Amino acid sequence: MKKIEAIIKPFKLDQVKDALNEIGIQGMTVTEVKGYGRQKGHVELYRGAEYDIAFIPKVKIEVVTSDAMASRAASTIEGSAKTGTIGDGKIFIFPLEEIVRIRTGERGESAI
Repeated sequence: MKKIEAIIKPFKLDQVKDALNEIGIQGMTVTEVKGYGRQKGHVELYRGAEYDIAFIPKVKIEVVTSDAMASRAASTIEGSAKTGTIGDGKIFIFPLEEIVRIRTGERGESAI
């Protein structure tokens, strides 16, 4: 089993969600986050004054899949979140040791 975390631009969330649903990924966790990468933030002008925006608003998606679906899910996220501009985000894939469904006590892939 794998856990996939993706940091993407907020306006791409619906596209990514729909694309993952199409390949059979049924659940995800979404968190609004802030951060920066190589772009190191940016400067905005508001009422004539410049403001340094160090942390850019992003969305973090967390998805759990079987080992067999992990590569396809990551490719789907990449394809649907990509704009081709700086700040598109990152995808992280982690091995997952165990999953437990609280309601039923199921463990492993059956708990996904």
